[in-house]
Amino acid sequence: MTEFDEPRLIQLTRDGDYDAFNRLVAVYQDAVFAVVLRTVRNRATAEDITQDTFISAFRKISSYRGGIFRAWLFRIAKNASLDHLRKIARRPETSIDEDIVYFSETVRDDSADPLADALNAELARLIEHCLDGLSTEHRFAMVMVDVEGYQYEEAAESMGISIGTVKSRLNRARARMRDCVQQQPELLPASMRL
Repeated sequence: MTEFDEPRLIQLTRDGDYDAFNRLVAVYQDAVFAVVLRTVRNRATAEDITQDTFISAFRKISSYRGGIFRAWLFRIAKNASLDHLRKIARRPETSIDEDIVYFSETVRDDSADPLADALNAELARLIEHCLDGLSTEHRFAMVMVDVEGYQYEEAAESMGISIGTVKSRLNRARARMRDCVQQQPELLPASMRL
């Protein structure tokens, strides 16, 4: 089997074939990790949740009933991410070694202009601050659609909600982000200032 045949790999996994499941993991692990990382914003935690997602997916593969397999994985990852965020909200943990992921780490500007670099870093911190102000559900919708570029249908299936609800959450998230970012218009490019 040289081509990626997702339905066949899923069936082989149901039959207990670890190699088939490892091929599915190899295809989807980066996408799942990216969404989890932007949701929980801690690299070590995102790695753990991603691993737990695939362990859970392997154990629950018999419950997969078709549809978009990646969206099914995202739903497992979303639930694990939300569980983690609820847990830390109840009992905040602080660590000196915490590896928080900021927007500026994932968006690089290769310009040689130190002033532009400093302004971009400030804008990235502002965007991160504004993302923090969103509810987990609004942030997840924004990460899925606006950051990672998934279609509404896949985001809806991943979150277990209707497409209309995804659009509604995304609309509210975008409005809140816009309002928050515009509180410091000096950091925005001239074309984005009101």
